[in-house]
Amino acid sequence: MTEALSRVRLVLVTIGVMLALLLAALDQTIVGTAMPRIVSELQGLDYYSWVLTAYLVTSTTVTPIAGKLGDLFGRKPLLLIGMLGFVGASALCGQARDMVQLVAARGLQGIFGGVLFATVFSSIADIYEPHTRPRIQGLFGGIFGVASVVGPTIGGYLTDSVGWRWVFYVNLPLGLAATAFVYLIMPRAEATGSWRNIDFPGVVSLAGGLIPLLVALSITRDHAWTSPEVVGLLAIAVVVLVGFYFVERRAAQPIVPFWLFTDRTFAVSVITGFLVAVGMFGTIIYVPLIYQGVLGISATSSGALITPMMGGIIVGSVAAGQLMSRMRHYRFLGTFGTSAAVVGLLLLSRVTADSSPIEVVRALVITGLGVGTTFPLYLNSVQAALPRQLTGVVTSQVQFWRNLGATTGTAVLGSVLSRELPGKVEESLAQLSLPQSALASLSQAGSRGGADAQSLFDPARAAQMPAAVQEAIRVAMGASLHDIFAIAAGVVALGIVTSLFLKDVPLRPSAWKQPAQEGESTEPVATF
Repeated sequence: MTEALSRVRLVLVTIGVMLALLLAALDQTIVGTAMPRIVSELQGLDYYSWVLTAYLVTSTTVTPIAGKLGDLFGRKPLLLIGMLGFVGASALCGQARDMVQLVAARGLQGIFGGVLFATVFSSIADIYEPHTRPRIQGLFGGIFGVASVVGPTIGGYLTDSVGWRWVFYVNLPLGLAATAFVYLIMPRAEATGSWRNIDFPGVVSLAGGLIPLLVALSITRDHAWTSPEVVGLLAIAVVVLVGFYFVERRAAQPIVPFWLFTDRTFAVSVITGFLVAVGMFGTIIYVPLIYQGVLGISATSSGALITPMMGGIIVGSVAAGQLMSRMRHYRFLGTFGTSAAVVGLLLLSRVTADSSPIEVVRALVITGLGVGTTFPLYLNSVQAALPRQLTGVVTSQVQFWRNLGATTGTAVLGSVLSRELPGKVEESLAQLSLPQSALASLSQAGSRGGADAQSLFDPARAAQMPAAVQEAIRVAMGASLHDIFAIAAGVVALGIVTSLFLKDVPLRPSAWKQPAQEGESTEPVATF
Protein backbone atom coordinates (compact mmCIF):
# COMPACT_ATOMS: atom_id res chain seq x y z
CA MET A 1 0.00 0.00 0.00
CA THR A 2 2.97 2.31 0.64
CA GLU A 3 3.82 2.70 -3.05
CA ALA A 4 0.24 3.69 -3.89
CA LEU A 5 0.18 6.56 -1.38
CA SER A 6 1.78 9.96 -1.79
CA ARG A 7 3.88 11.25 1.08
CA VAL A 8 1.18 13.71 2.17
CA ARG A 9 -1.55 11.07 2.02
CA LEU A 10 0.66 8.66 3.95
CA VAL A 11 1.12 11.19 6.73
CA LEU A 12 -2.61 11.95 6.83
CA VAL A 13 -3.50 8.26 6.98
CA THR A 14 -1.05 7.79 9.83
CA ILE A 15 -2.60 10.70 11.72
CA GLY A 16 -6.07 9.21 11.23
CA VAL A 17 -4.97 5.88 12.66
CA MET A 18 -3.29 7.69 15.56
CA LEU A 19 -6.61 9.36 16.38
CA ALA A 20 -8.25 5.94 16.59
CA LEU A 21 -5.54 4.80 19.01
CA LEU A 22 -5.88 8.01 21.01
CA LEU A 23 -9.60 7.34 21.49
CA ALA A 24 -9.09 3.89 22.99
CA ALA A 25 -5.94 4.74 24.96
CA LEU A 26 -7.40 7.85 26.56
CA ASP A 27 -10.37 5.91 27.93
CA GLN A 28 -8.22 3.30 29.67
CA THR A 29 -6.31 5.81 31.76
CA ILE A 30 -8.93 8.49 32.33
CA VAL A 31 -11.26 5.97 33.99
CA GLY A 32 -8.64 4.56 36.36
CA THR A 33 -8.20 7.85 38.23
CA ALA A 34 -11.96 8.28 38.67
CA MET A 35 -12.60 4.75 39.91
CA PRO A 36 -12.22 5.42 43.66
CA ARG A 37 -14.83 8.21 43.47
CA ILE A 38 -17.12 6.08 41.28
CA VAL A 39 -17.20 3.19 43.74
CA SER A 40 -17.77 5.63 46.58
CA GLU A 41 -20.78 7.33 44.90
CA LEU A 42 -22.32 4.14 43.55
CA GLN A 43 -21.45 2.17 46.69
CA GLY A 44 -19.54 -0.63 45.02
CA LEU A 45 -16.00 -1.29 46.26
CA ASP A 46 -16.74 -4.99 45.69
CA TYR A 47 -17.19 -4.13 41.99
CA TYR A 48 -13.96 -2.11 41.78
CA SER A 49 -12.11 -4.63 39.64
CA TRP A 50 -15.30 -5.70 37.80
CA VAL A 51 -15.62 -2.32 36.05
CA LEU A 52 -12.14 -2.82 34.63
CA THR A 53 -12.36 -6.58 34.21
CA ALA A 54 -15.60 -6.38 32.19
CA TYR A 55 -13.86 -4.15 29.66
CA LEU A 56 -10.83 -6.41 29.48
CA VAL A 57 -12.86 -9.63 29.19
CA THR A 58 -14.80 -8.45 26.15
CA SER A 59 -11.88 -6.68 24.49
CA THR A 60 -9.69 -9.75 25.00
CA THR A 61 -12.27 -12.02 23.41
CA VAL A 62 -12.91 -9.73 20.43
CA THR A 63 -9.28 -8.86 19.62
CA PRO A 64 -8.27 -12.04 17.73
CA ILE A 65 -11.60 -12.10 15.92
CA ALA A 66 -11.17 -8.48 14.79
CA GLY A 67 -7.63 -9.22 13.65
CA LYS A 68 -8.82 -11.99 11.36
CA LEU A 69 -11.70 -9.90 10.03
CA GLY A 70 -9.25 -7.12 9.20
CA ASP A 71 -7.20 -9.56 7.09
CA LEU A 72 -10.35 -10.59 5.25
CA PHE A 73 -12.20 -7.29 4.78
CA GLY A 74 -9.61 -4.55 5.27
CA ARG A 75 -8.78 -2.28 8.20
CA LYS A 76 -10.89 0.80 7.39
CA PRO A 77 -14.35 -0.77 7.97
CA LEU A 78 -13.13 -2.24 11.26
CA LEU A 79 -11.76 1.12 12.43
CA LEU A 80 -15.03 2.90 11.64
CA ILE A 81 -17.15 0.27 13.38
CA GLY A 82 -14.84 0.27 16.38
CA MET A 83 -14.90 4.04 16.82
CA LEU A 84 -18.65 4.51 16.38
CA GLY A 85 -19.41 1.65 18.76
CA PHE A 86 -16.92 2.95 21.29
CA VAL A 87 -18.52 6.38 21.29
CA GLY A 88 -21.99 4.93 21.81
CA ALA A 89 -20.84 2.68 24.66
CA SER A 90 -19.10 5.65 26.33
CA ALA A 91 -22.39 7.51 26.42
CA LEU A 92 -24.03 4.52 28.11
CA CYS A 93 -21.26 4.41 30.74
CA GLY A 94 -21.90 8.04 31.59
CA GLN A 95 -25.61 7.30 32.07
CA ALA A 96 -25.06 4.42 34.53
CA ARG A 97 -27.07 4.70 37.75
CA ASP A 98 -25.52 1.79 39.60
CA MET A 99 -22.45 -0.42 39.41
CA VAL A 100 -24.24 -3.21 37.54
CA GLN A 101 -25.21 -0.84 34.73
CA LEU A 102 -21.69 0.55 34.61
CA VAL A 103 -20.15 -2.93 34.42
CA ALA A 104 -22.51 -3.88 31.57
CA ALA A 105 -21.75 -0.69 29.63
CA ARG A 106 -18.02 -1.16 30.13
CA GLY A 107 -18.35 -4.69 28.76
CA LEU A 108 -19.96 -3.30 25.61
CA GLN A 109 -17.29 -0.64 25.37
CA GLY A 110 -14.64 -3.35 25.57
CA ILE A 111 -16.01 -5.07 22.47
CA PHE A 112 -15.31 -2.01 20.34
CA GLY A 113 -12.09 -1.26 22.17
CA GLY A 114 -10.83 -4.69 21.16
CA VAL A 115 -11.67 -3.93 17.54
CA LEU A 116 -9.69 -0.68 17.69
CA PHE A 117 -6.56 -2.10 19.29
CA ALA A 118 -6.48 -5.08 16.94
CA THR A 119 -6.88 -2.88 13.87
CA VAL A 120 -4.68 0.14 14.63
CA PHE A 121 -1.34 -1.66 14.76
CA SER A 122 -2.22 -3.88 11.81
CA SER A 123 -2.93 -0.76 9.77
CA ILE A 124 0.59 0.51 10.39
CA ALA A 125 2.01 -2.83 9.26
CA ASP A 126 0.03 -2.46 6.02
CA ILE A 127 1.52 0.88 5.04
CA TYR A 128 5.10 0.71 6.34
CA GLU A 129 7.84 -1.78 5.54
CA PRO A 130 9.72 -3.64 8.31
CA HIS A 131 12.83 -1.43 8.35
CA THR A 132 10.66 1.70 8.86
CA ARG A 133 7.90 0.14 10.94
CA PRO A 134 9.71 -0.02 14.35
CA ARG A 135 10.18 3.75 14.39
CA ILE A 136 6.52 4.33 13.54
CA GLN A 137 5.31 1.76 16.05
CA GLY A 138 7.56 3.38 18.63
CA LEU A 139 5.87 6.71 17.93
CA PHE A 140 2.50 5.01 18.32
CA GLY A 141 3.63 3.77 21.69
CA GLY A 142 4.49 7.39 22.42
CA ILE A 143 0.99 8.46 21.36
CA PHE A 144 -0.42 5.89 23.75
CA GLY A 145 1.83 7.34 26.44
CA VAL A 146 0.78 10.92 25.67
CA ALA A 147 -2.87 9.91 25.94
CA SER A 148 -2.04 8.22 29.22
CA VAL A 149 -0.31 11.34 30.52
CA VAL A 150 -3.28 13.54 29.65
CA GLY A 151 -5.89 10.98 30.68
CA PRO A 152 -5.24 10.72 34.44
CA THR A 153 -4.95 14.49 34.80
CA ILE A 154 -8.19 15.09 32.90
CA GLY A 155 -9.86 12.26 34.79
CA GLY A 156 -8.88 13.68 38.16
CA TYR A 157 -9.92 17.21 37.19
CA LEU A 158 -13.29 16.14 35.82
CA THR A 159 -13.94 13.93 38.84
CA ASP A 160 -13.23 16.73 41.33
CA SER A 161 -15.00 19.49 39.34
CA VAL A 162 -17.98 18.42 37.20
CA GLY A 163 -18.28 14.76 38.23
CA TRP A 164 -16.96 11.35 37.19
CA ARG A 165 -19.56 10.85 34.44
CA TRP A 166 -17.66 13.30 32.26
CA VAL A 167 -14.68 10.94 32.07
CA PHE A 168 -16.90 8.97 29.68
CA TYR A 169 -18.64 11.86 27.94
CA VAL A 170 -15.28 13.31 26.88
CA ASN A 171 -14.94 10.40 24.42
CA LEU A 172 -17.87 11.63 22.33
CA PRO A 173 -16.35 14.67 20.57
CA LEU A 174 -12.97 12.98 20.18
CA GLY A 175 -14.51 9.80 18.79
CA LEU A 176 -16.74 11.56 16.30
CA ALA A 177 -13.83 13.68 15.05
CA ALA A 178 -11.62 10.60 14.66
CA THR A 179 -14.38 8.75 12.80
CA ALA A 180 -14.82 11.59 10.31
CA PHE A 181 -11.08 11.83 9.74
CA VAL A 182 -10.62 8.10 9.05
CA TYR A 183 -13.69 7.98 6.82
CA LEU A 184 -12.52 10.86 4.64
CA ILE A 185 -8.75 10.24 4.49
CA MET A 186 -7.98 6.55 4.86
CA PRO A 187 -8.15 4.51 1.61
CA ARG A 188 -10.00 1.23 1.71
CA ALA A 189 -8.10 -1.83 0.62
CA GLU A 190 -9.80 -4.41 -1.54
CA ALA A 191 -11.37 -7.20 0.50
CA THR A 192 -9.68 -10.57 0.08
CA GLY A 193 -12.41 -12.64 1.70
CA SER A 194 -16.17 -13.02 2.08
CA TRP A 195 -18.54 -13.85 4.89
CA ARG A 196 -18.15 -17.52 3.98
CA ASN A 197 -14.51 -17.29 5.06
CA ILE A 198 -15.41 -16.29 8.62
CA ASP A 199 -14.71 -19.06 11.10
CA PHE A 200 -18.03 -18.89 12.96
CA PRO A 201 -17.48 -22.13 14.93
CA GLY A 202 -14.14 -20.70 16.02
CA VAL A 203 -15.74 -17.42 17.09
CA VAL A 204 -18.36 -19.20 19.20
CA SER A 205 -15.97 -21.67 20.80
CA LEU A 206 -13.34 -19.00 21.53
CA ALA A 207 -15.86 -16.74 23.25
CA GLY A 208 -17.43 -19.72 25.00
CA GLY A 209 -14.08 -20.69 26.48
CA LEU A 210 -12.60 -17.30 27.32
CA ILE A 211 -15.62 -15.79 29.05
CA PRO A 212 -16.00 -18.49 31.76
CA LEU A 213 -12.23 -18.55 32.22
CA LEU A 214 -12.00 -14.82 32.85
CA VAL A 215 -15.17 -14.71 34.94
CA ALA A 216 -13.80 -17.53 37.09
CA LEU A 217 -10.66 -15.51 37.73
CA SER A 218 -12.74 -12.44 38.55
CA ILE A 219 -15.06 -14.03 41.12
CA THR A 220 -12.14 -15.26 43.21
CA ARG A 221 -12.59 -11.96 45.06
CA ASP A 222 -15.76 -13.38 46.62
CA HIS A 223 -15.27 -17.14 46.23
CA ALA A 224 -12.50 -19.50 47.20
CA TRP A 225 -10.39 -20.92 44.39
CA THR A 226 -11.73 -24.36 45.32
CA SER A 227 -15.38 -23.25 45.43
CA PRO A 228 -17.89 -24.99 43.11
CA GLU A 229 -18.46 -21.76 41.19
CA VAL A 230 -14.80 -21.18 40.37
CA VAL A 231 -13.98 -24.82 39.71
CA GLY A 232 -17.09 -25.26 37.58
CA LEU A 233 -16.35 -22.24 35.39
CA LEU A 234 -12.72 -23.27 34.97
CA ALA A 235 -13.80 -26.77 33.98
CA ILE A 236 -16.20 -25.38 31.36
CA ALA A 237 -13.46 -23.11 30.04
CA VAL A 238 -10.98 -25.96 29.70
CA VAL A 239 -13.45 -28.21 27.88
CA VAL A 240 -14.59 -25.49 25.46
CA LEU A 241 -11.05 -24.25 24.74
CA VAL A 242 -9.89 -27.78 24.02
CA GLY A 243 -12.80 -27.99 21.60
CA PHE A 244 -11.71 -24.65 20.14
CA TYR A 245 -8.26 -26.10 19.44
CA PHE A 246 -9.69 -28.96 17.40
CA VAL A 247 -12.12 -26.63 15.61
CA GLU A 248 -9.24 -24.38 14.57
CA ARG A 249 -7.14 -27.29 13.36
CA ARG A 250 -9.84 -28.10 10.80
CA ALA A 251 -10.84 -24.55 9.84
CA ALA A 252 -9.86 -23.26 6.40
CA GLN A 253 -9.43 -19.70 7.75
CA PRO A 254 -8.76 -20.17 11.49
CA ILE A 255 -8.92 -17.25 13.88
CA VAL A 256 -5.88 -18.67 15.65
CA PRO A 257 -3.55 -20.75 13.44
CA PHE A 258 -1.92 -22.82 16.17
CA TRP A 259 1.15 -23.52 14.07
CA LEU A 260 2.17 -19.94 14.86
CA PHE A 261 3.31 -21.12 18.28
CA THR A 262 6.01 -23.25 16.63
CA ASP A 263 7.72 -20.02 15.58
CA ARG A 264 10.10 -19.00 18.37
CA THR A 265 9.76 -15.28 17.72
CA PHE A 266 5.99 -15.47 17.97
CA ALA A 267 5.97 -17.70 21.05
CA VAL A 268 8.49 -15.59 22.99
CA SER A 269 6.70 -12.35 22.04
CA VAL A 270 3.25 -13.41 23.22
CA ILE A 271 4.48 -15.06 26.42
CA THR A 272 6.63 -12.09 27.44
CA GLY A 273 3.86 -9.65 26.50
CA PHE A 274 1.45 -11.61 28.70
CA LEU A 275 3.78 -11.46 31.71
CA VAL A 276 4.61 -7.75 31.32
CA ALA A 277 0.90 -6.87 31.02
CA VAL A 278 0.28 -8.26 34.50
CA GLY A 279 2.73 -5.77 35.95
CA MET A 280 1.64 -2.86 33.77
CA PHE A 281 -2.06 -3.04 34.55
CA GLY A 282 -1.38 -3.87 38.17
CA THR A 283 0.46 -0.56 38.34
CA ILE A 284 -2.07 1.55 36.42
CA ILE A 285 -5.05 0.22 38.36
CA TYR A 286 -3.69 0.16 41.90
CA VAL A 287 -1.37 3.19 41.99
CA PRO A 288 -4.41 5.52 42.46
CA LEU A 289 -5.13 3.52 45.62
CA ILE A 290 -1.60 4.29 46.84
CA TYR A 291 -2.02 7.99 46.24
CA GLN A 292 -5.61 8.41 47.43
CA GLY A 293 -5.87 5.61 49.97
CA VAL A 294 -2.37 5.33 51.47
CA LEU A 295 -0.91 8.84 51.05
CA GLY A 296 -4.21 10.75 51.26
CA ILE A 297 -3.80 12.74 48.02
CA SER A 298 -6.78 14.14 46.10
CA ALA A 299 -8.03 12.62 42.86
CA THR A 300 -6.75 15.58 40.84
CA SER A 301 -3.27 15.36 42.33
CA SER A 302 -3.13 11.59 42.01
CA GLY A 303 -3.99 11.93 38.33
CA ALA A 304 -1.08 14.32 37.84
CA LEU A 305 1.31 12.18 39.86
CA ILE A 306 0.67 9.02 37.83
CA THR A 307 1.86 10.74 34.65
CA PRO A 308 5.56 9.98 35.30
CA MET A 309 4.89 6.35 34.49
CA MET A 310 3.40 7.35 31.18
CA GLY A 311 6.36 9.61 30.53
CA GLY A 312 8.56 6.57 31.04
CA ILE A 313 6.40 4.60 28.62
CA ILE A 314 6.76 7.33 25.99
CA VAL A 315 10.55 7.47 26.31
CA GLY A 316 10.90 3.68 26.40
CA SER A 317 8.64 3.09 23.42
CA VAL A 318 10.10 5.79 21.18
CA ALA A 319 13.68 4.87 22.09
CA ALA A 320 13.09 1.15 21.52
CA GLY A 321 11.51 1.88 18.13
CA GLN A 322 14.53 3.92 17.10
CA LEU A 323 17.10 1.46 18.46
CA MET A 324 15.43 -1.65 17.10
CA SER A 325 16.13 -0.77 13.47
CA ARG A 326 19.71 0.18 14.31
CA MET A 327 20.80 -2.68 16.60
CA ARG A 328 21.90 -6.06 15.36
CA HIS A 329 20.92 -7.85 18.57
CA TYR A 330 17.79 -5.91 19.44
CA ARG A 331 16.36 -8.83 21.40
CA PHE A 332 18.22 -7.60 24.50
CA LEU A 333 15.96 -4.55 24.57
CA GLY A 334 13.30 -6.90 25.92
CA THR A 335 15.57 -8.13 28.70
CA PHE A 336 16.35 -4.54 29.69
CA GLY A 337 12.68 -3.57 29.63
CA THR A 338 11.42 -6.46 31.75
CA SER A 339 14.24 -5.99 34.26
CA ALA A 340 13.44 -2.30 34.67
CA ALA A 341 9.74 -3.08 35.15
CA VAL A 342 10.59 -5.55 37.94
CA VAL A 343 12.73 -2.96 39.73
CA GLY A 344 9.95 -0.38 39.53
CA LEU A 345 7.31 -2.77 40.87
CA LEU A 346 9.52 -3.80 43.78
CA LEU A 347 10.00 -0.14 44.67
CA LEU A 348 6.20 0.33 44.62
CA SER A 349 5.80 -2.62 46.97
CA ARG A 350 7.86 -0.73 49.58
CA VAL A 351 5.55 2.30 49.71
CA THR A 352 3.91 2.88 53.10
CA ALA A 353 1.79 5.60 54.70
CA ASP A 354 5.05 7.33 55.71
CA SER A 355 6.43 7.40 52.15
CA SER A 356 6.64 10.57 50.09
CA PRO A 357 5.01 11.01 46.67
CA ILE A 358 8.51 11.40 45.17
CA GLU A 359 9.27 7.76 46.01
CA VAL A 360 6.18 6.66 44.09
CA VAL A 361 7.08 8.91 41.16
CA ARG A 362 10.57 7.38 40.94
CA ALA A 363 9.15 3.87 40.90
CA LEU A 364 6.60 4.80 38.24
CA VAL A 365 9.23 6.29 35.91
CA ILE A 366 11.31 3.11 36.10
CA THR A 367 8.29 0.86 35.57
CA GLY A 368 7.06 2.92 32.63
CA LEU A 369 10.46 2.94 30.97
CA GLY A 370 10.64 -0.85 31.15
CA VAL A 371 7.10 -1.49 29.97
CA GLY A 372 7.37 1.03 27.12
CA THR A 373 10.49 -0.67 25.77
CA THR A 374 8.56 -3.89 25.16
CA PHE A 375 5.73 -2.31 23.15
CA PRO A 376 7.33 -1.86 19.70
CA LEU A 377 9.87 -4.66 20.20
CA TYR A 378 7.59 -7.68 20.27
CA LEU A 379 4.97 -6.28 17.93
CA ASN A 380 7.48 -5.58 15.17
CA SER A 381 9.31 -8.85 15.76
CA VAL A 382 6.25 -10.98 14.97
CA GLN A 383 5.20 -8.80 12.04
CA ALA A 384 8.66 -9.18 10.47
CA ALA A 385 8.96 -12.90 11.23
CA LEU A 386 5.68 -14.13 9.76
CA PRO A 387 3.91 -13.93 6.35
CA ARG A 388 2.44 -10.58 5.42
CA GLN A 389 -1.04 -11.90 4.69
CA LEU A 390 -1.27 -12.90 8.36
CA THR A 391 -0.51 -9.40 9.64
CA GLY A 392 -3.89 -8.95 11.28
CA VAL A 393 -3.81 -12.37 12.91
CA VAL A 394 -0.32 -12.12 14.39
CA THR A 395 -0.75 -8.48 15.45
CA SER A 396 -4.04 -9.23 17.17
CA GLN A 397 -2.46 -12.22 18.88
CA VAL A 398 0.17 -9.99 20.48
CA GLN A 399 -2.62 -7.66 21.63
CA PHE A 400 -4.72 -10.63 22.71
CA TRP A 401 -2.06 -12.07 25.00
CA ARG A 402 -1.36 -8.64 26.46
CA ASN A 403 -5.06 -8.21 27.16
CA LEU A 404 -5.24 -11.69 28.61
CA GLY A 405 -2.34 -10.87 30.91
CA ALA A 406 -4.03 -7.63 31.92
CA THR A 407 -7.33 -9.39 32.59
CA THR A 408 -5.70 -12.19 34.51
CA GLY A 409 -3.53 -9.81 36.50
CA THR A 410 -6.42 -7.49 37.32
CA ALA A 411 -8.62 -10.37 38.45
CA VAL A 412 -5.99 -12.20 40.49
CA LEU A 413 -4.52 -9.10 42.10
CA GLY A 414 -8.03 -7.81 42.77
CA SER A 415 -8.95 -11.06 44.51
CA VAL A 416 -5.84 -10.79 46.67
CA LEU A 417 -6.69 -7.22 47.64
CA SER A 418 -10.34 -8.01 48.39
CA ARG A 419 -9.34 -10.92 50.62
CA GLU A 420 -6.49 -9.26 52.46
CA LEU A 421 -7.74 -5.71 52.98
CA PRO A 422 -10.68 -6.33 55.38
CA GLY A 423 -8.54 -8.47 57.69
CA LYS A 424 -5.66 -6.01 57.71
CA VAL A 425 -8.04 -3.13 58.43
CA GLU A 426 -9.54 -5.01 61.37
CA GLU A 427 -6.07 -5.82 62.69
CA SER A 428 -4.95 -2.20 62.36
CA LEU A 429 -8.05 -0.84 64.08
CA ALA A 430 -7.74 -3.39 66.87
CA GLN A 431 -4.39 -1.85 67.82
CA LEU A 432 -6.07 1.49 68.58
CA SER A 433 -7.57 2.37 71.96
CA LEU A 434 -10.67 4.09 70.66
CA PRO A 435 -13.05 6.00 72.95
CA GLN A 436 -16.79 5.47 72.65
CA SER A 437 -17.21 8.74 70.72
CA ALA A 438 -14.79 7.52 68.07
CA LEU A 439 -16.63 4.22 67.79
CA ALA A 440 -19.89 6.13 67.33
CA SER A 441 -18.32 8.17 64.52
CA LEU A 442 -17.28 4.98 62.80
CA SER A 443 -20.79 3.64 63.09
CA GLN A 444 -22.26 6.82 61.57
CA ALA A 445 -19.82 6.63 58.67
CA GLY A 446 -21.03 3.13 57.95
CA SER A 447 -17.45 1.92 57.98
CA ARG A 448 -16.66 -1.68 58.62
CA GLY A 449 -13.89 -3.91 57.28
CA GLY A 450 -13.27 -3.18 53.62
CA ALA A 451 -15.84 -0.37 53.72
CA ASP A 452 -13.50 1.58 56.03
CA ALA A 453 -11.03 1.78 53.17
CA GLN A 454 -13.78 2.82 50.75
CA SER A 455 -14.68 5.80 52.94
CA LEU A 456 -11.18 7.24 52.46
CA PHE A 457 -12.03 8.07 48.84
CA ASP A 458 -14.95 10.32 49.80
CA PRO A 459 -13.73 13.54 51.44
CA ALA A 460 -17.05 14.10 53.22
CA ARG A 461 -17.13 10.63 54.78
CA ALA A 462 -13.42 10.70 55.60
CA ALA A 463 -13.89 13.98 57.50
CA GLN A 464 -16.22 12.18 59.93
CA MET A 465 -13.51 9.73 60.92
CA PRO A 466 -10.93 10.40 63.67
CA ALA A 467 -7.41 11.04 62.39
CA ALA A 468 -6.08 7.96 64.18
CA VAL A 469 -8.64 5.76 62.44
CA GLN A 470 -7.79 7.20 59.05
CA GLU A 471 -4.11 6.58 59.69
CA ALA A 472 -4.78 2.98 60.76
CA ILE A 473 -6.75 2.29 57.59
CA ARG A 474 -4.01 3.84 55.42
CA VAL A 475 -1.44 1.60 57.07
CA ALA A 476 -3.62 -1.46 56.39
CA MET A 477 -4.13 -0.50 52.76
CA GLY A 478 -0.40 0.07 52.32
CA ALA A 479 0.32 -3.41 53.68
CA SER A 480 -2.20 -4.96 51.29
CA LEU A 481 -0.81 -3.10 48.28
CA HIS A 482 2.70 -4.25 49.21
CA ASP A 483 1.59 -7.81 48.47
CA ILE A 484 -0.09 -6.75 45.22
CA PHE A 485 3.04 -5.17 43.75
CA ALA A 486 5.34 -7.91 45.05
CA ILE A 487 3.25 -10.54 43.25
CA ALA A 488 3.23 -8.45 40.06
CA ALA A 489 7.03 -8.11 40.23
CA GLY A 490 7.41 -11.86 40.56
CA VAL A 491 5.29 -12.49 37.48
CA VAL A 492 7.15 -9.93 35.36
CA ALA A 493 10.46 -11.43 36.51
CA LEU A 494 9.54 -14.56 34.57
CA GLY A 495 9.51 -12.33 31.48
CA ILE A 496 13.21 -11.63 31.96
CA VAL A 497 13.86 -15.33 31.35
CA THR A 498 11.58 -15.67 28.32
CA SER A 499 12.97 -12.49 26.73
CA LEU A 500 16.38 -14.12 26.36
CA PHE A 501 15.02 -16.57 23.77
CA LEU A 502 13.82 -13.95 21.26
CA LYS A 503 15.36 -14.24 17.77
CA ASP A 504 16.82 -11.21 16.00
CA VAL A 505 14.66 -11.35 12.86
CA PRO A 506 16.17 -9.19 10.07
CA LEU A 507 14.19 -6.02 9.47
CA ARG A 508 15.57 -5.31 5.98
CA PRO A 509 13.01 -4.75 3.19
CA SER A 510 14.14 -8.02 1.57
CA ALA A 511 13.09 -9.86 4.71
CA TRP A 512 9.45 -8.77 4.30
CA LYS A 513 7.64 -12.00 3.48
CA GLN A 514 5.22 -11.58 0.61
CA PRO A 515 1.83 -13.27 0.59
CA ALA A 516 1.85 -16.88 -0.50
CA GLN A 517 0.57 -17.62 -3.98
CA GLU A 518 -2.79 -19.28 -4.37
CA GLY A 519 -2.59 -22.86 -3.23
CA GLU A 520 0.74 -22.33 -1.48
CA SER A 521 0.90 -23.23 2.20
CA THR A 522 1.68 -20.41 4.62
CA GLU A 523 2.80 -22.72 7.40
CA PRO A 524 6.56 -22.38 7.89
CA VAL A 525 8.90 -24.99 9.23
CA ALA A 526 9.19 -24.80 13.01
CA THR A 527 12.03 -22.51 14.04
CA PHE A 528 12.73 -23.80 17.51
